[in-house]
Amino acid sequence: MISFNLICEHDHAFEAWFRNNADFDGQKERGLVSCPHCGSGNVEKALMAPAVSTGKRREQIALAMGEQQKKALAQLKELSNKVRENADYVGDRFAEEARKIHFGETEARGIYGEATSEEAASLMEDGVEFMPLPLFPEEQN
Repeated sequence: MISFNLICEHDHAFEAWFRNNADFDGQKERGLVSCPHCGSGNVEKALMAPAVSTGKRREQIALAMGEQQKKALAQLKELSNKVRENADYVGDRFAEEARKIHFGETEARGIYGEATSEEAASLMEDGVEFMPLPLFPEEQN
């Protein structure tokens, strides 16, 4: 999966995940990509810095925050908590349970859990809709 920085015709910047460039192009062409701020479907990719591997593994990603970033992070935490409160935790059975729900083999409900990148790629190939939930530093073991 790849995260694109996007911008709408009203200069609202946001981020969205896609399988690849072709997936973004296809969804945009079908009118499935819209600005979460204003709903505009006139969305383009914004300039992005490439992800460059230095060969050194860092244990944590640092984020220097001003007041706006602190407020946005608090809102993101609140939203993440609300999603989790209204869903069933299925642990490492996430891919299996999501596929059962998608194919109508079990009751439709909100779930969350863990999946490997291979499982996530397979779910995407099967057309199962899902999205990653953020993991905050205080939630990491």
